[in-house]
Amino acid sequence: MRSKLLLDLAERSGWTGVEAALGVAVTGLADIPIWWAAPIALLAAAAKSWVAGRLVGRPGTASTLPAAKDPATPPGLGA
Repeated sequence: MRSKLLLDLAERSGWTGVEAALGVAVTGLADIPIWWAAPIALLAAAAKSWVAGRLVGRPGTASTLPAAKDPATPPGLGA
Protein backbone atom coordinates (compact mmCIF):
# COMPACT_ATOMS: atom_id res chain seq x y z
CA MET A 1 0.00 0.00 0.00
CA ARG A 2 2.86 2.38 0.78
CA SER A 3 4.26 2.11 -2.75
CA LYS A 4 0.83 3.05 -4.17
CA LEU A 5 0.72 6.10 -1.91
CA LEU A 6 4.19 7.21 -2.99
CA LEU A 7 3.27 6.70 -6.64
CA ASP A 8 0.11 8.76 -6.16
CA LEU A 9 2.11 11.50 -4.42
CA ALA A 10 4.67 11.55 -7.23
CA GLU A 11 1.95 11.70 -9.88
CA ARG A 12 0.12 14.60 -8.22
CA SER A 13 3.32 16.54 -7.52
CA GLY A 14 4.65 15.96 -11.01
CA TRP A 15 1.48 17.11 -12.74
CA THR A 16 1.25 20.18 -10.49
CA GLY A 17 4.81 21.12 -11.44
CA VAL A 18 4.11 20.61 -15.14
CA GLU A 19 0.93 22.69 -15.00
CA ALA A 20 2.66 25.51 -13.10
CA ALA A 21 5.62 25.50 -15.50
CA LEU A 22 3.22 25.58 -18.44
CA GLY A 23 1.45 28.60 -16.95
CA VAL A 24 4.72 30.47 -16.47
CA ALA A 25 6.00 29.50 -19.94
CA VAL A 26 2.80 30.65 -21.65
CA THR A 27 2.89 34.01 -19.89
CA GLY A 28 6.51 34.48 -20.94
CA LEU A 29 5.92 33.47 -24.55
CA ALA A 30 2.72 35.49 -24.87
CA ASP A 31 4.29 38.49 -23.08
CA ILE A 32 1.33 38.81 -20.71
CA PRO A 33 1.42 39.58 -16.96
CA ILE A 34 2.69 36.73 -14.78
CA TRP A 35 -0.51 36.65 -12.73
CA TRP A 36 -2.11 34.91 -15.73
CA ALA A 37 0.06 31.86 -14.94
CA ALA A 38 -2.37 30.71 -12.23
CA PRO A 39 -5.51 30.69 -14.43
CA ILE A 40 -3.54 29.06 -17.25
CA ALA A 41 -2.30 26.34 -14.85
CA LEU A 42 -5.89 25.89 -13.64
CA LEU A 43 -7.08 25.34 -17.21
CA ALA A 44 -4.23 22.89 -17.82
CA ALA A 45 -5.18 20.96 -14.66
CA ALA A 46 -8.85 20.84 -15.67
CA ALA A 47 -7.94 19.65 -19.18
CA LYS A 48 -5.59 16.98 -17.80
CA SER A 49 -8.27 15.77 -15.40
CA TRP A 50 -10.89 15.59 -18.14
CA VAL A 51 -8.58 13.61 -20.42
CA ALA A 52 -7.44 11.35 -17.57
CA GLY A 53 -11.01 10.59 -16.54
CA ARG A 54 -11.97 9.47 -20.02
CA LEU A 55 -8.92 8.28 -21.91
CA VAL A 56 -6.04 7.53 -19.51
CA GLY A 57 -5.72 5.83 -16.14
CA ARG A 58 -8.66 4.57 -14.11
CA PRO A 59 -12.00 5.60 -15.66
CA GLY A 60 -14.02 8.03 -13.59
CA THR A 61 -11.02 9.50 -11.76
CA ALA A 62 -8.62 12.32 -12.59
CA SER A 63 -5.64 10.03 -12.03
CA THR A 64 -3.33 9.14 -14.89
CA LEU A 65 -2.16 6.06 -12.97
CA PRO A 66 -3.36 2.68 -14.23
CA ALA A 67 -6.06 1.08 -12.07
CA ALA A 68 -3.62 -1.46 -10.60
CA LYS A 69 -1.38 1.36 -9.31
CA ASP A 70 -4.10 3.85 -8.29
CA PRO A 71 -4.60 3.83 -4.49
CA ALA A 72 -8.25 4.78 -4.99
CA THR A 73 -8.95 1.45 -6.70
CA PRO A 74 -10.80 -0.88 -4.32
CA PRO A 75 -8.86 -4.08 -3.52
CA GLY A 76 -9.43 -6.82 -6.05
CA LEU A 77 -10.48 -4.50 -8.91
CA GLY A 78 -7.07 -3.32 -10.09
CA ALA A 79 -5.42 -6.73 -10.32
